[in-house]
Amino acid sequence: MVADLSQIVKAYDVRGVVPDQWDESLAELFGAAFAQVTGARAIVVGHDMRPSSPGLAAAFARGAAARGVDVTGIGLCSTDQLYYASGALDVPGAMFTASHNPAQYNGIKLCRAGAAPVGQDTGLAEIRALVERWSTTGAPEPSGRPGTLTRRETLEDYAAHLRSLVDLSAVRPLKVVVDAGNGMGGHTVPTVFAGLPLTLVPMYFELDGTFPNHEANPLDPANLVDLQKRVPMEGADLGLAFDGDADRCFVVDEHGDPVSPSAITALVAARELARNGGTGTVIHNLITSWTVPEVVEENGGTPVRTRVGHSFIKAEMARSGAIFGGEHSAHYYFKDFWNADTGMLAALHVLAALGGQDGPLSALVAQYDRYAGSGEINSTVDDQAGRIAALKAAYGDREDVTLDELDGLTVSAADWWFNVRPSNTEPLLRLNAEARDEATMATVRDEVLAVIRA
Repeated sequence: MVADLSQIVKAYDVRGVVPDQWDESLAELFGAAFAQVTGARAIVVGHDMRPSSPGLAAAFARGAAARGVDVTGIGLCSTDQLYYASGALDVPGAMFTASHNPAQYNGIKLCRAGAAPVGQDTGLAEIRALVERWSTTGAPEPSGRPGTLTRRETLEDYAAHLRSLVDLSAVRPLKVVVDAGNGMGGHTVPTVFAGLPLTLVPMYFELDGTFPNHEANPLDPANLVDLQKRVPMEGADLGLAFDGDADRCFVVDEHGDPVSPSAITALVAARELARNGGTGTVIHNLITSWTVPEVVEENGGTPVRTRVGHSFIKAEMARSGAIFGGEHSAHYYFKDFWNADTGMLAALHVLAALGGQDGPLSALVAQYDRYAGSGEINSTVDDQAGRIAALKAAYGDREDVTLDELDGLTVSAADWWFNVRPSNTEPLLRLNAEARDEATMATVRDEVLAVIRA
């Protein structure tokens, strides 16, 4: 029986329920296929804290080694630590994680040498086809010697590299609460923050892939509640929340109020532009706030707008030579980190910015949070294309708006904009709206939702 991978091979990665949708035997075939498609002589493999991760990673390594590839295992790591290893060693990499998904899920994030992304159009479709074929025939016997399996520690080197990219010398003593959500932030934060003038208050640092306290998905407001309560209770200067594989970072201020990822994008963009002599290109996706391109231009940079999704951001980073990129989902990309995303480096920028002046975080980020946003609102619909067509008809004849279809439908006016995008994996439409004031935003939001949910 040919394995059906249509449900687990996504646009950018592999992700599904273990062992119902995939298991170690398939992981071994993925390793062999990755070796063949990349043509690599050596690769690096890491994994998160999920119960199934070590076995899946070991099976993948066996599959690759059987094809003559030398495999360096770095063990427990965050996804951006795996990207660091791929970049520093200049070899392709595989990270076993399902990011923020529930405990029964696992997956693989793949990259080529230098942390270059692997997606449907850059090798993942070929890997899927090989695994599906080999699941019935078995992988062909390799010729030549099998590869070696070795271990390497990279955490200290990863932490040192991140700290080399931010000037932390002027940081005043700060108290910071970190919610790791029982994910990989509990592994990386103590080493990255070591030696800084920080009083660290850890929350859920125990590595536990069953997520006993809350899901490791800070994009869902329910998973920020514990951190929001703890920060003012501790009298802390800020709070940080990481997702399961610790590649995304969310920030709350001293009152426990969430700081918009768009505001963090703008703050880091200003700092990276200053670090690069007040010039450079900054990427932002089309659902980030108007504030982002404004701040980029005010600081001498050139903003470039892209579709949502890391493969589009990374491709545009490489094409344009951009120094930084940010998404409203709290993914932050850095030229000096092989164009890959690292929430930890963004967190260090926030600490440096806050610790380099005397005011509170709420006052610091106010200049980067200028408009009223709806946040992302999901609606379940039977006909995604039909609902977008209805919106296009509703707004298409209005002289006061412009429409574009770079990613879904974006409608812009002088005082507001909204974007509606279909989900790639679920029957959902995702709405983001923004306006110059809260009342206008609410009016636009409700008008659009009425059409979507008609």
